[in-house]
Amino acid sequence: MSGVMKRMGMIFRAKANKALDRAEDPRETLDYSYQKQLELLQKVRRGVADVATSRKRLELQLNQLQSQSSKLEDQGRKALALGREDLAREALSRRAALQQQVTDLETQHTTLQGEEEKLTLAAQRLQAKVDAFRTKKETIKATYTAAQAQTRIGEAFSGISEEMGDVGLAIQRAEDKTQQLQARAGAIDELLASGALDDPTGMAKDDIQAELERLSGGTDVELELQRMKAELAGGSSSQQAIEGGKDQSQSQSNSSAQPQDTPRFDKQ
Repeated sequence: MSGVMKRMGMIFRAKANKALDRAEDPRETLDYSYQKQLELLQKVRRGVADVATSRKRLELQLNQLQSQSSKLEDQGRKALALGREDLAREALSRRAALQQQVTDLETQHTTLQGEEEKLTLAAQRLQAKVDAFRTKKETIKATYTAAQAQTRIGEAFSGISEEMGDVGLAIQRAEDKTQQLQARAGAIDELLASGALDDPTGMAKDDIQAELERLSGGTDVELELQRMKAELAGGSSSQQAIEGGKDQSQSQSNSSAQPQDTPRFDKQ
């Protein structure tokens, strides 16, 4: 049972992979990848901005603490000048505490500054990669579009494309139906001519009727030809007689001029 389930799972994954491969458009995939890279670049830039903001805030705090430290130092000097050593000691103690905070903030400032430099460099490198990917993406998309167009043109010329295949099938069906109708019409004409089918309109003619009409038409033509000859005979009878005499004399001279063949006997 487990073997059957594994086989069904493999078949399902194979068919799903084939369907996804057929539905996938490389240009859309490239655009999606480019969009994701832009989002990542935007996150890196936002991180750089956040680190820079934190660094700037630390710098403001350092300036305030250093200002307070300087003020406490001046107050301690004044108190010591007035003979108030206790106030001077208190002022110096507070200044020491502030100085410790300044040291800690300077350490944090240095760390943030280093992180900011790293993120800035990473953002620059990522920007260069995104720009290079965009150029390559457009090149691949243009190449893919050109190859797709060439493939479609080639399939159209060769007749193996789906659209042209449908057109070819439609033409073939039309030719088959036309031949079928022509064959049916010819068969009906033959059956009507032979008398196997009756023509309710009375327009059909059998072979005998067609032959009679042909002979009748030929007789009318012969009669018309004889009439025209008779009309021409009255005006050209003398010329025909002269030409007839000439022809007769020429035939006699030709017959007298020809030598008579003597019989030849082959020697045995």
